[in-house]
Amino acid sequence: MYTSLLANIAILVLSGFVGFAVISKVPNTLHTPLMSGTNAIHGIVVLGALVVLGKVHDPSIGLQIILFVALVFGTVNVVGGFVVTDRMLAMFKAKPAAKSVSKDGDQ
Repeated sequence: MYTSLLANIAILVLSGFVGFAVISKVPNTLHTPLMSGTNAIHGIVVLGALVVLGKVHDPSIGLQIILFVALVFGTVNVVGGFVVTDRMLAMFKAKPAAKSVSKDGDQ
């Protein structure tokens, strides 16, 4: 029991280090496509939490709490990721030309 828990914790910690090393080397030009990819992954997390929540018969309160937290965090991550991606893409759009106003007030 404890050896599998220790192995799972070791995998979690190592994957955190690998993820940090990979993400820190991403150039700015690839940030938006990478953000879209992580949004898709978090969408899968949300879908997985919904499927597990629907398949489990008579889930314990602990399982319900874990699934609810996964569902909330995944949803917040997806929505926040799309908001950030939309803001980043808006920075690259051309700004509308300003209207010129003549001195006598005619437009």
